Amino acid sequence: MPHELTLTDAELMRYSRQILLPSWDLDAQLRLKSSQVVILGAGGLGCPVSETLARAGVGHIHLIDDDLIEASNLQRQTLFTHEDIGKNKAKTACEALHSINPHVSLSYADQRLTMDNAAKLLLVEHMDTQQSEAPFLLLDCTDNFAAREILNQMSVRYRLPLLSASAIAMTGQLALYEPAKRSGCYHCVFGDSVATESGEDAADTRNCSNSGVLASTTTVMGNLQANAALQFLGLAHNPLAGELLIWDGGRMSQHKLRYRQDKQCPVCAAGV
Repeated sequence: MPHELTLTDAELMRYSRQILLPSWDLDAQLRLKSSQVVILGAGGLGCPVSETLARAGVGHIHLIDDDLIEASNLQRQTLFTHEDIGKNKAKTACEALHSINPHVSLSYADQRLTMDNAAKLLLVEHMDTQQSEAPFLLLDCTDNFAAREILNQMSVRYRLPLLSASAIAMTGQLALYEPAKRSGCYHCVFGDSVATESGEDAADTRNCSNSGVLASTTTVMGNLQANAALQFLGLAHNPLAGELLIWDGGRMSQHKLRYRQDKQCPVCAAGV
């Protein structure tokens, strides 16, 4: 964290209830202010997680999404209104986040993630070279399996922590992978269920568009994702180390499953 980083009086007032927490102090808030996150997907998950991170005081948020807002999105994508239909999601979300917290730096890319542009979108356009040691986190908020595979490969290749969330119907999953610790990656956990970029040979291609989702599911999972992100960025603590959280909204229950690196994983074991 840069030594000159401080909180203004307005920021101290805004974040005062957070700083009062026994597990959170001024240093944690300053660490959060110095942090940078890249969020792939500004939809059902991307809206609540980006809003909570912006309200909490994350220093820089970069959103990536090439989709346009549709009427069917308004049921769960909480940063948008009827007047936003037809607009780009990432840009509109950034505008909404700025009105929520003008102290946060925001940027966006209205492009679809591919292997060809992944390094530029995820690693170049958003990063402040003056803060190369600042806390950094990739957030997976997409329901596109091909994009998840690319995101996971980039996470492993550049040893970037990846916080991946999913939500469908009344259930959700959450995991925070740390490639630098060689403790496993998204592909280790889900294996061949990960789709290729062409969409072929995917064992599970369900998403909100073809299977439906309750409005509360994405909000709950987005905020569970934000909770893990805040602890990781502000406290340097991974509350999900080596664990996959499973949330069941129908039963109002959750549990965690342990995982470890697959020594035969073609992504992280091969040093991609």
